[in-house]
Amino acid sequence: MTTTTQVWTRRHILSLMDFSVAELDMILQTAVSFRDVLSRRMKKVPALQGQVVTNMFFEPSTRTRSSFELAAKRLSADVMNFSPSSSSLSKGETILDTAKTYLAMGADIMVIRHKQSGVPQAIAQEMDRIKSGVSVLNAGDGRHAHPSQALLDLFTICRVIDPDNPSCALLKDKKIAIVGDIVHSRVARSNIWSLMAAGAEVHLAAPPTLLPEFFRDFAQGSDGKLFVHWEIDEAITDADFVMTLRLQHERMTAHLLPSLREYHQGFGITAKRLKSCKPDVKVLHPGPVNRGVELASDIMDHPALSLISEQVTNGVAVRMALLYLIGSSKKT
Repeated sequence: MTTTTQVWTRRHILSLMDFSVAELDMILQTAVSFRDVLSRRMKKVPALQGQVVTNMFFEPSTRTRSSFELAAKRLSADVMNFSPSSSSLSKGETILDTAKTYLAMGADIMVIRHKQSGVPQAIAQEMDRIKSGVSVLNAGDGRHAHPSQALLDLFTICRVIDPDNPSCALLKDKKIAIVGDIVHSRVARSNIWSLMAAGAEVHLAAPPTLLPEFFRDFAQGSDGKLFVHWEIDEAITDADFVMTLRLQHERMTAHLLPSLREYHQGFGITAKRLKSCKPDVKVLHPGPVNRGVELASDIMDHPALSLISEQVTNGVAVRMALLYLIGSSKKT
């Protein structure tokens, strides 16, 4: 399905921290092919026919789980969905034993989401230890990483610049602001790695309670590609893209904000605020959106400014690309 001549070599996709530009470009080009497939009347290809994809979501999810399930089915894979509420975990079974149960049922690819950082890595290590041949794809773990979300964001941004040939080179010296609950966000961490690798200039903005000092320490070693702001104006001035993040109340263990109203006044994205950005600025959000908090409703629904619906559509194409690449590598 992909036009690239490169060979995919990774068995697992757990983090984007060490991804090369060539690997990112390979994903982008493969996703273009599947984006074309999704626009056809027959939206299915036999790329993973005979393989079994298991969605093991130990944490609630609607968008990501549905996106992976649809992506697997569009590739003609068989799909098994895991539900923790009706699983043997409630009877004392360990997560690794649960994974081995699905392995025994024929799983080829395990898509794993968990509230604790490191769970997908632990399962991948166990699958490698027993030489199962199973691939693990991290669908979000704790505050650590969310590779597929960052990759669909990268794909969405690149397609704005060049719909037919998205590549990392398009982002060289582009200014991208990430605004919101950065301390709790696995999406932010994965986006930082992928956008910096692509050559973009990344600006983080949030109140100090949601953007700790250690991010500034990290930025100082980023070769001038990552910047930290505790006020929004400098972060979004002349920005090409603004990515807002959801306030993750479920992960906040203390009162980190005076009020949602005050947060919106200081960091919410409004039409007035966007006037300091580039004239053709676009806005992204991984969803779900707290309307009137991270984003004003008129911005969220604005057809010329918002890329949120495009992100959802691109999510299926990018996840098809990821499943295809690790699934096809099993045949080599």
